[in-house]
Amino acid sequence: MSHQLPDVQASAPDVTVGLSQVGVTGVEKLVKISRNGDRPIVLMAEFEVFVDLPSGRKGIDMSRNLATIDEILEEITREEAYRVEEVCGDAAERLLEKHDYTTTAEVSMTAELVTREHTPASNIETQSTATIVASATATEEGTREEIGAEVTGMTVCPCSQGMSEARAREKLAELGVDEETTEAFLEAVPQPGHSQRGHATLTITTEGHPEIDLRDVIDVARDSMSARIYNMAKRPDEDHMTYEAHADAKFVEDCVRALAEGTVAEFDHLPDDAVIRMKQSNDESIHQHNAHAEREVRMGDLRAELDAR
Repeated sequence: MSHQLPDVQASAPDVTVGLSQVGVTGVEKLVKISRNGDRPIVLMAEFEVFVDLPSGRKGIDMSRNLATIDEILEEITREEAYRVEEVCGDAAERLLEKHDYTTTAEVSMTAELVTREHTPASNIETQSTATIVASATATEEGTREEIGAEVTGMTVCPCSQGMSEARAREKLAELGVDEETTEAFLEAVPQPGHSQRGHATLTITTEGHPEIDLRDVIDVARDSMSARIYNMAKRPDEDHMTYEAHADAKFVEDCVRALAEGTVAEFDHLPDDAVIRMKQSNDESIHQHNAHAEREVRMGDLRAELDAR
């Protein structure tokens, strides 16, 4: 849905257009997320806020709109929240109440979440970053909220790896290695394939508050690629990541399929009408283009597809 009004001057007296959206982007606020008695997580969040503009309305009261939006965001973010999507939902509902001419209010938010973890081989403490994605749409019928995350990982191309395996078989045969030993070796030692940094995005949208833990969303997204990556890594960790990635080579579409399987396994309690959005983008290492795959589907349809498989 476009938020642009390229050919419309909102104050022009002779212009009448269909229902459009007006609002503001790039509004930054501190958001505090409660952690059951522990020190809250503090996020520097960036908001986008939009409301519908009826076709017959000539002016949008921009200065008053900005003041109202800022006032609502200040009120919402002053206290601790339990979930980031609740911040968007509460803000959207208050915007709907404040604008008597609108039927829809949308609030979206992004922020960087930094968490502590340990590397897989050397067990060194390090930090991991994920981009939180949250939004809400409020109408007279109710409010739908979205929560999700974008994470970075590593993928390996199965096609490239297959060519390396074929070359290895030829060389081992030339050296007199029997076929059984060759297959055992290739099974134990994954052959090289070109690798790339991948970006997985998973979001879930439901009526009201999605009953999910954001950390579980992040884990499902990170595990959908060939291997997790870490901010700090010693040589044993680098060896672990490289081996794991080549042992689980995936095309960009395979990562989306893994997101689907992980979502159904981890969030089986979600209602059938929950909307699941899955996206994978790979920064290709040996091409000048990048690879992209995505899918948006209702949870009930996704369950049925996986059960049929």
